[in-house]
Amino acid sequence: MTDSRNDLKNPLEHPDADASRMDGIARSKPMSKWALYTKRFFRNIPAGIGLGIFVLLALFAIIGPLFQKYDHVELDFLALTEGPSSEHWFGTTAAGNDVFAMTIEGLRRSLMIALIVAVGTTVISAILGASAAYFGGRWERLILTLIHFMMAIPGFLIVALVTNGSSGNWFVLALMLILIGWMILARTVWTLSVSIREREFIQAARYMGVGGFRIVMRHMLPNMASLLVINFALGVVAAVQSETSLSFLGFGVKAPDVSLGTLIASGSSMVTSAPWIFAYPALMLTLLTVSMAFVADGLRDALDPNSAAGGRA
Repeated sequence: MTDSRNDLKNPLEHPDADASRMDGIARSKPMSKWALYTKRFFRNIPAGIGLGIFVLLALFAIIGPLFQKYDHVELDFLALTEGPSSEHWFGTTAAGNDVFAMTIEGLRRSLMIALIVAVGTTVISAILGASAAYFGGRWERLILTLIHFMMAIPGFLIVALVTNGSSGNWFVLALMLILIGWMILARTVWTLSVSIREREFIQAARYMGVGGFRIVMRHMLPNMASLLVINFALGVVAAVQSETSLSFLGFGVKAPDVSLGTLIASGSSMVTSAPWIFAYPALMLTLLTVSMAFVADGLRDALDPNSAAGGRA
């Protein structure tokens, strides 16, 4: 008589069930880092909705001109201050401009400025902050002095004066926003880099003869990738708000070019008589800023291993 322990577990289970189960576990691949981040990101429902809204806005700005019946500078003298219709989907202005075309152009311009500013400030802050911490000495003192000096300057007034002197050139505005927007993030990167530069893998790379700039780019900055990604998303929001504020006050983008700020400024005086001129650009601005704020919140939960909001892996 034979005594089989497999029969004691479950008489209906095949004797090779345990072996096949263990073989399946051994063959299963571990979840990749990006798959884990994606899973944690989409667990945050507002973040997923925000990403979808941002993608739709970007598509609207890119392919919207294919559905325009009028250019944003073209005038229809037979339709002055008319509400939304089949001919003018978002209505017209007092001069006869098509609000649909102007909204598309304004959204595209604001997105271009925001992305350029967010990329520029993130790159400059990361390189200067990390290199100052790694190299130290005179370079570190120079960068920190520059940061403190730039933070003491009234940046809003400088941007207003320079962009006003350039006749509202949007690229000059983007460069000026980069010039006054990199300091806070650079100081944060420097603070984190001071601790990272003392770690074992940095010391090992230095003893192996790896160049200082290569260490900064290949070893220090990747360890702060989550901070940089989150600040990039928040930088888009900050850049849109700065551009809108300056353009609303008349110091940003100027005619014949348009942005969401200029459209809101021109429509604010006609909120009661022609609300569509103000409502559609304001709606685009609200959707853009809120969606990117949700995306930044989702990125924080996805990239921060200590965040409980992202759930377990």
